[in-house]
Amino acid sequence: MTNFTEAQLEQVFIDLLKEQGYHYHAGSSILRNPDEVIIEEDLRHFLSARYGSQGITQNEISSIILSLKTLPQSDLYESNKQFMNMISDGFILKREDRSKKDLYIQLLDYSILDKQIEPHHNQLIKIDVNEDVLYGNDVNIYKFVNQLEIVGSEKRIPDGILYINGIPLVVFEFKSAIREEATIHDAYKQLTVRYKRDIPELFKYNAFCVISDGVNNKAGSFFAPYEFFYGWRRIALSPPKEEKEQRDADGIDSMLTLIKGMFQKERLLDILRNFIYLPDTSKQQEKIVCRYPQYYASRALFTNIQHAQRPNGDGKGGTYFGATGCGKSFTMLYLVRLLMKSEHFASPTIILITDRTDLDDQLSNQFTNAKKFIGDNTVISVESRSLLKEYLQGRPSGGVFLTTIHKFTEDTSLLTDRTNVICISDEAHRSQVNLDQKITVTENGVNKTYGFAKYLHDSLPNATYVGFSGTPIDATIDVFGDVIDSYTMTESVHDEITVRIVYEGRAAKVLVNNSKLHEIEAYYAECAEIGSNENQIEQSKKEMAQMYAIIGDPQRLKAVAEDFVQHYEKRIAEGATVKGKAMFVCSTREIAYTLYKNIIELRPQWNEKRISEEGAFLSDKEQLELKPIERIKLIATRGQDDPEEMYNLLGSKEYRKELDRQFKYEKSNFKIAIVVDMWLTGFDVPFLDSMYIDKPIQQHNLIQTISRVNRKFEGKNKGLVVDYIGIKNQMNLALAKYNKADNNTFEDIAESLIIVRNHLDLLAKLFHTFDGSDYFNGSPSKQLQTLNMASEFVQKSKEHELRFMGLVKRLKAAYDICAGSEEITQEERDVTHFYLAVRSIIFKLTKGNAPDTAQMNARVREMIKEALQSDGIEEVLKLGDDSISGQDIFDKDYIDKINKIKLPNTKIKLLQQLLAKVISEIKKVNKIKGMDFSKRMQTLVDKYNNRTENDILRSEVYEEMAEALTNMIWDVHKEFSAGDELGIDFEEKAFYDILKELCIKYDFFYPEDKLIELAKKVKTLVNEQVRFPDWNKREDIKSALKVGLILLLDEFGYPPVERDEVYVEIFEQAENFKKNSNS
Repeated sequence: MTNFTEAQLEQVFIDLLKEQGYHYHAGSSILRNPDEVIIEEDLRHFLSARYGSQGITQNEISSIILSLKTLPQSDLYESNKQFMNMISDGFILKREDRSKKDLYIQLLDYSILDKQIEPHHNQLIKIDVNEDVLYGNDVNIYKFVNQLEIVGSEKRIPDGILYINGIPLVVFEFKSAIREEATIHDAYKQLTVRYKRDIPELFKYNAFCVISDGVNNKAGSFFAPYEFFYGWRRIALSPPKEEKEQRDADGIDSMLTLIKGMFQKERLLDILRNFIYLPDTSKQQEKIVCRYPQYYASRALFTNIQHAQRPNGDGKGGTYFGATGCGKSFTMLYLVRLLMKSEHFASPTIILITDRTDLDDQLSNQFTNAKKFIGDNTVISVESRSLLKEYLQGRPSGGVFLTTIHKFTEDTSLLTDRTNVICISDEAHRSQVNLDQKITVTENGVNKTYGFAKYLHDSLPNATYVGFSGTPIDATIDVFGDVIDSYTMTESVHDEITVRIVYEGRAAKVLVNNSKLHEIEAYYAECAEIGSNENQIEQSKKEMAQMYAIIGDPQRLKAVAEDFVQHYEKRIAEGATVKGKAMFVCSTREIAYTLYKNIIELRPQWNEKRISEEGAFLSDKEQLELKPIERIKLIATRGQDDPEEMYNLLGSKEYRKELDRQFKYEKSNFKIAIVVDMWLTGFDVPFLDSMYIDKPIQQHNLIQTISRVNRKFEGKNKGLVVDYIGIKNQMNLALAKYNKADNNTFEDIAESLIIVRNHLDLLAKLFHTFDGSDYFNGSPSKQLQTLNMASEFVQKSKEHELRFMGLVKRLKAAYDICAGSEEITQEERDVTHFYLAVRSIIFKLTKGNAPDTAQMNARVREMIKEALQSDGIEEVLKLGDDSISGQDIFDKDYIDKINKIKLPNTKIKLLQQLLAKVISEIKKVNKIKGMDFSKRMQTLVDKYNNRTENDILRSEVYEEMAEALTNMIWDVHKEFSAGDELGIDFEEKAFYDILKELCIKYDFFYPEDKLIELAKKVKTLVNEQVRFPDWNKREDIKSALKVGLILLLDEFGYPPVERDEVYVEIFEQAENFKKNSNS
């Protein structure tokens, strides 16, 4: 049976796309110049068909194609941004005949979508040389092309490209599903490193990319980090109940949902037009491709708002329940674009309301930087109600205004009674739903006041209201309408949009009296029933005062400080936190201040100012932006009656804004924030992974608070919540209330302990014939020797090695979570670190300087560093470190040193790495010989990896392999001087080899003496033609080189047969030679 290769995976995608109506074409059948990526014939055909009735000329079509082709490669992001604007919003074509009206051109036919208003002409790109009607059927030309050869600085062949109207909008890259070493991360690197460098032309027109190995299938922006590529795990817009329950498609099913969901033609056009966001200005090359929950939520809300709009509807546009951290702000942005562009709504006015006292900077900045995307230049943060009134009165339509619910104070005057006003409420579970009347009896009589939401509704009586919430309460539905779509924390974790939250209870360790724990639990039961009745609120205040007396007990706070310091330092020492960032939530400002002083007393060095964390390398930009700061800070507002020391410590509003900025720098020395109410909502720090809670928090606020640690960040797989007060019951109640499925979202520390112990047991069975006692009882040199022997033991077969590496990887993930727990014994810690150390050594042998090398604790790392000189492990680190360049890789003593290593598997891995290195050196100049040696090496390695169980025990197998690798290293070495016999140097020999190889490949004869003379001339020509450092970026120089080579070859009568492929391969060798000889 044949293996399931990349080619077969490619065929599956072809078949699935054919089912969606895409026509398949092999790359070899596409007629175009090799360096061009647009299928010009298709684009001409589409524009002629679409705009022929308006008299578009061939010259005008040529000017459109030219404007696309001349987008510069030099700034790929800006060119792609300009192109995406042309794709989504169209552009204006200045007519060849100036007496004719300008044409509004769209490169894709969107007639099967909802009709949108044509943008104002001053917002559009204009091309020199309006559409008011629908065009009936979709006339787009859809093609999926595989294995298309594209020539840039190198020839590259992407696995698949989806074309619409001749434009390469989606690039696919596949990896084999059954080769463990071939991952979709390799596909991502191939796209964003190799292809970006060699064929950037392709990505000027790219909307997004797809990476797949059949099991893992993800899509994302070409400019996004790998972590922001996601699956598409839903097909229908409004899935029936059974599909909703089964929509967590994994593995091969996720390939089907990706194609049937994202690439259904109408939906793909919708995504291309409305769901790819590029900000007006960006310093970080941001390009946001929607995730599937954002797409379906926006579309479902848009449809519901159409039905709910007054006067025919009830004004309840619907509620969207989206897990905190899943990108609700982008969902809002996509919804706002749909509303503003829709012909049905005729440019509505949108009021975006948050419930914070200060307008959310993050949300405000995002929207005010999205004017082009939204399609309205009036996107304003409004600081007062009077200003909002000013903006709204006399405005018939349009405008996006961001404000806070608090601006709608006890002023019931009408702002506008228009029906084309849509109010979108962020975090709609809080003050926006407060409609109750409140009566206050004063000397002057009875005073009636109402909640904020009442004033909002009186001010905008005919508006349609939409609620976004991470934690909806029942009253949310009363105000905004039913939940139209939802996306739970469980789904968000499953989709890798957020990370899991792990719970660790430490309340019993710090309570002065354990009986107080029951008082706190009883208090929570009462708290859950709190409404807005004044008597209940007063009673609550009394109870809270009693609770704070318990929580604020001085002895208890000292115990909390001691436990926190130990727990935090243990996590740092174990490498269980990505950047050491932690947030500690206290009940009151006074308690927070006392805790702060207790911690400083225990660790006075945390109160010393530093610019950055110890050992951090800072860029010039970081050196300017990072400020000297203490490791721990207290974040709270000042009180007028605060003691002087506390008053000065808390600082002004501007000072707190600076603390906000500094905490968000991962290299800042500011690592621990003690907070009370601030920073618990709308505060995103992706690398924050530890939250310590010592405050009674109600259910919906509790979910918001703990969600600070669920944001995704490279190297972070979980967020830890440490409970000092007993919130677990509240957490379970909250999760049960918001979504029963979310009971799985939190992982108890006890579960991680079970996983650690299970994996230690499995590893012990794997090692049952290995004696590792010297590691635990011997001297440092004995310990290191044991580690080396253990790594050798693990590598006795490929299957054995893969099993070990997988077990330790899972062990480490669980151990990072429970590293701070006292439940783990010292023996379990030591054994864990032994396995981590072995895994680290094998990683070094296998992957050189692999970025995800397993972490070891500081003690093991130092031990290995000190004792490196023994048994050749020094060479492992040298070969794994590209920065060590002084070693001559052909030094006989150096190779002999490797051959003296007594551990056969280790020796073979090292020789294999060395051979790979020397082959890469020769390949830089002589591509043909480099490829030849690479094939020979791969044959050897495959033979070694596929050895039988019997061969594992035969020492001669290892000796033969080591000898074969050593001999090949010397063969490569000889190749560097092989030209001497022919009277040519090493570089001339590279051209001689390619010319000779082509004679054999295309079966023609050419005299040897002329071959040698031609090789010399080619080298001279290349050196003369390519004198400038930037030659590989200059098309004029490359074209001159090609012409020069063709003339030279013609002068020598080479090749004597007509084969255009010969020229291509010689050009490739010439460019390869020159590129590497300059480096």
